[in-house]
Amino acid sequence: MTGPALVADTTSYLPAELTERHGVQLVSLYVGIDGKQERESEISDYDDFYQRLRASGEAVTTSQPSVGDFISVYEPLLAAGREIVSVHISAGISGTLEAANQAIERLTSEGKGGERIHTVDSRSAAGGTGMVLLAAMIAASGGADAEGVVRQAERARDAGGIWFSLDSLEYLRRGGRIGAAQALIGSTLKIKPILTFAEEVTPVGRVRTRPRAVARLIDYARQRHGEGADAWVVQHIRDPESAEQLVQACRPIFGRDPLFVSEVGPVLGAHAGPGMIGIGASAESAFE
Repeated sequence: MTGPALVADTTSYLPAELTERHGVQLVSLYVGIDGKQERESEISDYDDFYQRLRASGEAVTTSQPSVGDFISVYEPLLAAGREIVSVHISAGISGTLEAANQAIERLTSEGKGGERIHTVDSRSAAGGTGMVLLAAMIAASGGADAEGVVRQAERARDAGGIWFSLDSLEYLRRGGRIGAAQALIGSTLKIKPILTFAEEVTPVGRVRTRPRAVARLIDYARQRHGEGADAWVVQHIRDPESAEQLVQACRPIFGRDPLFVSEVGPVLGAHAGPGMIGIGASAESAFE
């Protein structure tokens, strides 16, 4: 028997080279657009997807993996004698973790070792979940057992946070996922909201121009650095230029390169929309 296997859903959007290097097995969420449901993991052409999203006049739907999707990943790992640490998007945002827990219950009741699966609720999404997963990956590669991997992942989660700005609230409104950000709409969608992921999408501010949105995210970086969170990430949707602007501005603040820079994919992108930019930070000690 070797160390714990790592499983995650597809909504952290870590660079593929990282998840592949650490052997993370991904369970895909689904996105439905123009009447067709697709696995997020099978959508490789983001240009095409976001063009379809812009052109679609209908709400784009997203859904969690099925219990069977989780069982198909968990069961072979358990049969090989592995313990599993499974890291997921916030249970307050998605039913993904509940589907994982149902799969665990079934595997346990069938005597297939479900009790050897340990789940971690990232209490975040996108880069926030990515930092939690990356901390788990580092712990596992360093020889930690399942409990140690969970502890390190939870350390990154509890010290972490992510702010992001949308180019428009239209996609959140269209998909019905606006949550506590509903109060930002008022009579117009022509603002640049600053939001965070927690138990739901929560507003933390609003500005009217893109440069001001970037400035607010840089201010957040300074705040997080002041709180001792010096491990950081940047994400975007179809806006690598703004992502690079954030990287250049925040590198001197944190005194190190970001853990990763990546693009958010279709499931969360369907609700955030093109033009999203975000920055997250957590405790550097969780990634050592």
